[in-house]
Amino acid sequence: MRIRLPLLALLLAGLAPAQYKSVNPTVKKIVDEVSEERIGQIMQKLESFGTRNIFSDDNDPAHGVGAARHWIYDQFSSYSPRLQVRFDSYKVKKKGRLFRDVELHNVVAVLPGKLNPERQFIISGHYDSVAWLHAPQSTDGSPIPDSAFGEENLAPTAPGVSDDGSGTAAVLELARVMSQYEFEKTIVFVAFTAEEEGLIGSSLYARKARSENQIIDGVLNNDIIGTEVSGNGRIDNSSLWVFSEDPDDSPSRELARYVKQMSERYFPSLNIDMIFRSDRLGRGGDHTPFNQEGYAAVRLTTPNETYANQHSVTDTFANASVPYTTRAVRANAAALASLALAPKAPVTNEPIKSGPRKGQPTTMLGRGKSRYDAALRWTNDNPEPDLLGYVVVMRRSTSPDWEREVFVGNVNQYTFKNVSVDDVIFGVKAIDRDGNESLVAPYVPGPRQKIEIETY
Repeated sequence: MRIRLPLLALLLAGLAPAQYKSVNPTVKKIVDEVSEERIGQIMQKLESFGTRNIFSDDNDPAHGVGAARHWIYDQFSSYSPRLQVRFDSYKVKKKGRLFRDVELHNVVAVLPGKLNPERQFIISGHYDSVAWLHAPQSTDGSPIPDSAFGEENLAPTAPGVSDDGSGTAAVLELARVMSQYEFEKTIVFVAFTAEEEGLIGSSLYARKARSENQIIDGVLNNDIIGTEVSGNGRIDNSSLWVFSEDPDDSPSRELARYVKQMSERYFPSLNIDMIFRSDRLGRGGDHTPFNQEGYAAVRLTTPNETYANQHSVTDTFANASVPYTTRAVRANAAALASLALAPKAPVTNEPIKSGPRKGQPTTMLGRGKSRYDAALRWTNDNPEPDLLGYVVVMRRSTSPDWEREVFVGNVNQYTFKNVSVDDVIFGVKAIDRDGNESLVAPYVPGPRQKIEIETY
């Protein structure tokens, strides 16, 4: 890596305290308390409702989407009195894949934070399911018409164990475990509905959150984490995919890097593979509406899908892998607990004070007095009382992940002598006295101003 740091300066700057990059016993305990047995029980119970299609009977106490919704609500309510459980409900008119008006209900459980309760992290999966009698498909590459998703094509049984009973099991199990602990920030556990009809439940939730100016620092969406055997015969239980949207230093991309770092720190037997695209080709998930509303959101999913079972009556418990789902849930636990315990990230941009771009954000990174240095500044209003200091991270512009970290102390500026700002990407993160690390705040240049030229 071509970062020309004088050796002595690097050594002095890198004298990090013992807490830095340590294992937090609380996070490790949370990861260890995830129960494979309970995850299996949740997946089997969700299968037992027969179908969770949003058009199924809403009033049957043992079958259909209504029974599933109330069971999820009761599970959340049984875990801890600290969980604030509610239905997030909407009446949606017939349109697109909705062949009639329908009432939709996300199931939400909020675990309030003790220090920064206004800052939220969301973990989600979708509890609705669908199975088609004839798989909607296009033979010429054109969009599939909405008529292919009509009522006459719905199978009466839609077990949806992997898609997405597995993600719902992750949400429920982590609510059970994590509601026994206190965190700095608020954690919101959400079982979304109507994902299969076009991400409707999550779209309505994300739109409302933006209209209310809610602070959502990250969304971990789990969708199809229940299989380790691909339809082409590939078998792999040692890796988990994390999708994040472009560009390279988007909030979602930084969240994906954090998930990889913390998950592999606390659960190293599972490799987190970052996929640098918003989702699988031509497909979407409940993280997408949050991206569209400007929030950091990623999708966690298996690399091994069995397409023949998806949206089919064969997406059953017998065709799922509880051990693999459990591994994915433990990876989520490590990342989510670390995020909720950590200090908030510093700010690395500020508004331009004058000129035609006044008020627009600009990065707090410069070349220093010599014009050959990397001079970094950052701000952190109302820092946490247990803040220890800051870590500057660096990587080559072509590297997918951070390559070097330097603890610089409890300061709000730092200069690296003779380090180029042109071929190196920088970021900064906060750490507290327990070694909890915030998300990285990267230094991202603002857009170039369009040049206005008059001709005659």
